[in-house]
Amino acid sequence: MSANDENRAGLYLDLMKRCLTNLIYYEQECPDPMSWNNGPNGAILEKLTRLFTRGGPEAADPHDRRKTNRVLGRDWPLIAHTMIGLKRLDNLQYCIEQVIKDDVPGDLIETGVWRGGAVIFMRAVLKAHDVTGRKVFAADSFAGMPKPDEARYPQDKGLNFYKHNELAVSLEQVKRNFGKYGLLDEQVCFLKGWFKETLPGAPIEKLAVLRLDGDLYESTTDALNNLYHKLSIGGFLIVDDYGAVKSCKAAVHDFREGRAIREEMLPIDGSGVYWRKLR
Repeated sequence: MSANDENRAGLYLDLMKRCLTNLIYYEQECPDPMSWNNGPNGAILEKLTRLFTRGGPEAADPHDRRKTNRVLGRDWPLIAHTMIGLKRLDNLQYCIEQVIKDDVPGDLIETGVWRGGAVIFMRAVLKAHDVTGRKVFAADSFAGMPKPDEARYPQDKGLNFYKHNELAVSLEQVKRNFGKYGLLDEQVCFLKGWFKETLPGAPIEKLAVLRLDGDLYESTTDALNNLYHKLSIGGFLIVDDYGAVKSCKAAVHDFREGRAIREEMLPIDGSGVYWRKLR
């Protein structure tokens, strides 16, 4: 790829990130941070932010604070197609571009896609670099979060994400979101259902990037047990909610300990972490 091509690809992907996070029209989504709980959607936004706000330093000015939370993926946007923020999208871009550069074999997958923003971006990175030999897999129930199986996974006790209908985004809606960016094509594959049902028999031979966003201990464990062995040497494992959900963190630690995984786990933004598989 020439320098001019790389520059055009970079500009395209930067715009994609700003659109997927809705930083382009952020002021229209959140016009008045001092009264953001007013209006027809305010109660939903307030409830979601209380439920899943990620901690960390906050700017003094309300506008700056809200924008910082969006950049760092600490709010639940009403309009944007992803809630993971710019920092985690930057990390995703780095991982994909690195496996392309190093010719690490395998496809890309996200387990837990919500409105589809991260997997849409995965497809965009492949498109920007004219990569036609890799697929992007979107694995989700497309019906919300599962009710915790507290008997088998006591680490998930008390987590009530399954009660929030805002997390249930249909497969049809995610496909429409892909289409809005002109990225719904034969390189995109959907795995609909609970991870324990779809991942064991998923039509995936090798993976180069494996991104987990299942929140629960059970969901994280299902993805790791069924997919990590398919991750190529030199591939990347990304965990979205490691720093935000204790049960997710516990699942990652238990898996690494059980498999004697010693690769260094690197922070992304206070919530997400990643490591590169070296053996």
